[in-house]
Amino acid sequence: MTWDHPRAYDCLVAATADYANQTSTDVHWEKRSLQAFADVPIETLAREYDLIVLDHPHVGQIAESGCLVPLPDMPSEVSLGGSVECYKWQGRSWAWPIDAACQMAVTRPDLSREFPKTWEQILYGDAKHFGLLTPLLPVDAFDMMLTLVASHGEEYLPLSPSEFCSEANGILALTILKRLFKLGPSEAVAMNPIKVLEALSTSDDFAASPCLFGYINYARPDFRPHRLRYVDLPVFAGVGARRAILGGAGIGVSALRGNAETAQAFAAWVTSEPIQGGVYLHNQGQPAHLGAWLANRRDPSFAGFMDGGFETIRTAWTRPRDAWFLLFVDDVCEVITDFFLKDQDEFAFLAQLNQLYCKHTTKAAE
Repeated sequence: MTWDHPRAYDCLVAATADYANQTSTDVHWEKRSLQAFADVPIETLAREYDLIVLDHPHVGQIAESGCLVPLPDMPSEVSLGGSVECYKWQGRSWAWPIDAACQMAVTRPDLSREFPKTWEQILYGDAKHFGLLTPLLPVDAFDMMLTLVASHGEEYLPLSPSEFCSEANGILALTILKRLFKLGPSEAVAMNPIKVLEALSTSDDFAASPCLFGYINYARPDFRPHRLRYVDLPVFAGVGARRAILGGAGIGVSALRGNAETAQAFAAWVTSEPIQGGVYLHNQGQPAHLGAWLANRRDPSFAGFMDGGFETIRTAWTRPRDAWFLLFVDDVCEVITDFFLKDQDEFAFLAQLNQLYCKHTTKAAE
């Protein structure tokens, strides 16, 4: 089971065909929506599928349920930033990285508008001339809040038993998010990164996005009418750090199906450098293997993503992965749209967020 995008499906289908020719092992891939990719419990999928492409914040829940097979550790030297470590929990690897991503900035080079170098330019300056469009679908808005907090020096979250993050950094992040929302359009609260990338690559209405999860496809030639280029995130003046929230995907092996040995052999093959930098990359894939990036980052077909976004992803930040965290995120996503559409006060919303945080950590401790 993978998710429904060429970056996640086409590359696996192509790689699987090669694998079948080499080993006579047939793997059939099914796909779920991006929302289901985030929402459906891995334990549920592990009862139906031998191989599961998954998001690393699930590893706390996976470790509790035992639904996946612990895998041998990958060497740290093959890791692009934290792409190997993020699948480790309680001393075990619950997946191997197959796809690397983080929140990046992206531009339309042909529109040649200025791009902000600092968040203060967006917050305090005349930001309308940047032509920005920001995905503010609830989960993406909250992920951007985490990127902003971490990039302002507060990457060890949660902060305390009563506060998910500090008041100063929480208010700063929420103020920037509100500013981006007010730059418009209001429909951004229903837009995920794919919708924003589609708008940037198929129309001339917007010139850039300051923070979204990067998709290599839109930097490839001939994928869409207009080719995009990824660039480093803005930074905070006087801080200079980019701690973008790490995304991407891993491939895990079900412990509930009886085919673990065969499935693990495929997972090892498809995450190896020759495959990641070969058939996987050349069929819309977004590799996670550091060697595949280093070998291909200057290639004109991929440089708009792999070179433009390299430093940002190399220093990306891993969000909390405790079993309670995804349930907390679900609750935040239920209320964050009202923060934008009803112009709620930043201090009141941060208090609400902390209440939700305390609710879930209290439950986890019981």
